[in-house]
Amino acid sequence: MSIPPKRLSTPLEGTPAKVWDANAPIDAPLCLHQPHVLAEWVDYNGHMSESCFLLVFGDNSDAYFRYIGLDESYRDVDKQSFYTVQTHIHNIREVAEGAPLRLTLQVLDMDDKRMHIFHAMYHGTQGHLLATGEQMLVHVDMEQGRVAPMPEALYQRVAAVHRAHTALPRPAQAGQPLGIRRKAPA
Repeated sequence: MSIPPKRLSTPLEGTPAKVWDANAPIDAPLCLHQPHVLAEWVDYNGHMSESCFLLVFGDNSDAYFRYIGLDESYRDVDKQSFYTVQTHIHNIREVAEGAPLRLTLQVLDMDDKRMHIFHAMYHGTQGHLLATGEQMLVHVDMEQGRVAPMPEALYQRVAAVHRAHTALPRPAQAGQPLGIRRKAPA
């Protein structure tokens, strides 16, 4: 008897996508995911490990996908998905096991094949910013194995979220370069 291999899954796996209501208000930013820091996310320093910040941001993306109408059937039946092509994380404060988290998501930009999204992770009760994650996602036709335009209905949903988010200020961490800042010689 063969045992299927374990694979990474999200807390929302198997949860059906939300039915899109074009007349419903869209929160700016969206707040769709509020987990607690799990014991397995804590490293030998006693706080959430850096890889787990990305894991939680990925779960937040999954909540967003379900919000705009995407679930496993989009991947398995329609053979389409979003792939992350770039990520930039800012770790701002430590957070301990059991702490409540509140995540927000802002669509910074989009076109027919791409989404530029921004996650902010806050302490769920104290409210301070813990980390941010900026990502570029591409829409992929999985059968063709390449980037492809979103179907029109999906494009319209993403565009509606983007329009709702254009009034938000651009997060300070968005688009920040990585490098050692040096003082100019005197």
